[in-house]
Amino acid sequence: MRTVTLTGDQRLQPSDLERAGALPREVMDAAQAIVDDVRERGDAAVREYCLKFDGACPASFRVPDEVVKAAPSRVDPAFLEALQRAYRQIRDFHEREAEQSWFETRANGTILGVKVTPVASVALYVPGGRAQYPSTVLMDSIPAKVAGVERVIMVTPPQKDGSISPYTLAAAAVAGIDEVYAVGGAQAIGAVAYGTESIPRVAKVVGPGNAYVAAAKRYVSGDVGIDMVAGPSEVCVLADGTADPAVVAADLMAQAEHDPMATCYLVTCDATLPARVLEAYELLVAQSPREEITRASLDHGVIVSCETLDAAIDAVDTIAPEHLELHCADAWSIMARVHNAGAIFVGPWSSEPLGDYVAGPNHTLPTGGTAAFSNPLGVYDFQKRSSVISYSPAGVLDDGPAVQEMAQAEGLWAHALSAGMRVRLAQAGAESFENTQAACADAGKTAWPVPLAEPKDA
Repeated sequence: MRTVTLTGDQRLQPSDLERAGALPREVMDAAQAIVDDVRERGDAAVREYCLKFDGACPASFRVPDEVVKAAPSRVDPAFLEALQRAYRQIRDFHEREAEQSWFETRANGTILGVKVTPVASVALYVPGGRAQYPSTVLMDSIPAKVAGVERVIMVTPPQKDGSISPYTLAAAAVAGIDEVYAVGGAQAIGAVAYGTESIPRVAKVVGPGNAYVAAAKRYVSGDVGIDMVAGPSEVCVLADGTADPAVVAADLMAQAEHDPMATCYLVTCDATLPARVLEAYELLVAQSPREEITRASLDHGVIVSCETLDAAIDAVDTIAPEHLELHCADAWSIMARVHNAGAIFVGPWSSEPLGDYVAGPNHTLPTGGTAAFSNPLGVYDFQKRSSVISYSPAGVLDDGPAVQEMAQAEGLWAHALSAGMRVRLAQAGAESFENTQAACADAGKTAWPVPLAEPKDA
């Protein structure tokens, strides 16, 4: 791991992190070409890319419902029990996020409010092929179901034999996903964004994937909604002298073993801790069946050594990590001072893998520093809010003149006219729009009856 040492009033700079940033141009170009081809040729293009990239393509992209329903009986009972426990706790957490429509009535009779409506249809992208991610199935589908999305489908790459892992299908069955399609990669994103002969178009696409999936999501964004463009996964451990170096090392490894591109950060105000963590890491990683991936990831990790806890907290906010673990005395007070993090694990007992699987909060989180302005996936990502405005004549009398003044300042004559006609009718005691001829006959004065005063000299 590379070390950045901060002394005095030095602050961590984004350039110190050497993050990759935007998707490479060649990846974007390749993903766009695939999506465009799928949009033009539909299923035929999807089949060609499935065979090319996955080495398998089932006769029918849609997995039969009976296969999905039977999946729970094909997995280990202990796994199924764990899956059901995770489902309950994730759903309990997300049910607290659901928003409801609300309305208020002012004293003058004007009604204002918000109408909350679920997104009509959603596609969940679940990585697959060489691995299975039933936890992602739960994390992406449960908030959509809680939000009331009518049609939730799942796309995931097939294994070499054309099938999908029963563990992934068991999660789909437990979560109540409506349809499952054995297709992955950028071609899956193109298919659900624009529709093919056998794969439906949806309103929104969510879920993590490789760089080509991320690039395809970015490309289709605007034609359909997306949750985020996810980068490599990351963890930041903020630790003081009370931290156990072996536990810190294990937690860094838990993130590193995801992917060689995953990034790990250790931020500390204890000068001796990094060496002790690295010593423990060497003992642990030699025993890991994923040693090669773990080492590749931690090789480009960053240790930020600070002189004070205040400087360390400031460094964490600059990193704005996807996952933040607080291995510190008085971790709760430190949590209150952190502004930028996707998920915060408070105290040494709170391991990031607990959040990955069963704790309840969503594990689809902003990466690459986007936690500075983005949220974890939640029910709110699957609900749309429409403002509702209903004026009474009394409300028009109260607010209409202000509209006329502001519209006149902006030079928008018809804006002022639209409000002014209503003001004139309300002043005359009209209850409906039956006599607007007077307003038409003298439209100028109806728009802005009194010219604005000239601005005063500075």
